[in-house]
Amino acid sequence: MQPDCLFCKLAREGDHVAKADGFAAVRDIKPQADTHLLVLPERHVDTFRDVGEFPPDEAARMLQFVADVARQAGLEDYRVVVNVGPGGGQTVFHLHWHVLGGRTKGIPQ
Repeated sequence: MQPDCLFCKLAREGDHVAKADGFAAVRDIKPQADTHLLVLPERHVDTFRDVGEFPPDEAARMLQFVADVARQAGLEDYRVVVNVGPGGGQTVFHLHWHVLGGRTKGIPQ
């Protein structure tokens, strides 16, 4: 955990819509779709480029948790987005997955 990282704090203490060992999901405060959730690992990793820092079993559990969060939200069709680096739209440097369902706002189809 990074003491000044907002997403580290949210993963441990946020208003979770779902929680599993090492992972949490919260609602995005600036939703870009009817349903917009963020899936956060408790382990601090800056960006998807560094996903190799997760042991393979933990990485697999993280992906399964992303799918479980979408299912629990009642989503059948949805997008999973990871922004990588400032040029890719990443504004918080803690790896996170956007789960977007329903009508999107300004996101190309």
